[in-house]
Amino acid sequence: MKKDIHPKDYRFVVFKDMSNDYAFLTKSTVKTKDTIKWEDGNEYPLVKLEISHKSHPFYTGKMQLVDTAGRVDKFKTKYAKHYESKK
Repeated sequence: MKKDIHPKDYRFVVFKDMSNDYAFLTKSTVKTKDTIKWEDGNEYPLVKLEISHKSHPFYTGKMQLVDTAGRVDKFKTKYAKHYESKK
């Protein structure tokens, strides 16, 4: 293996699923500007996720509509004329 290719600046980071407010604390090297106060009273860097294992259909076994940025509405308005012409 090559030497000195792995990062050395690991620190505790909170990853938060914005679709269901599930959060977990783990070590990571990801850079972020946001912070959050964790259950232990300390403040940690925050990474916002759109989907995690708590909201992904493969892990939950049920289909959920996760629309955090309005993508479904944008798609429907963009192709509304196409659907109307088929009727």
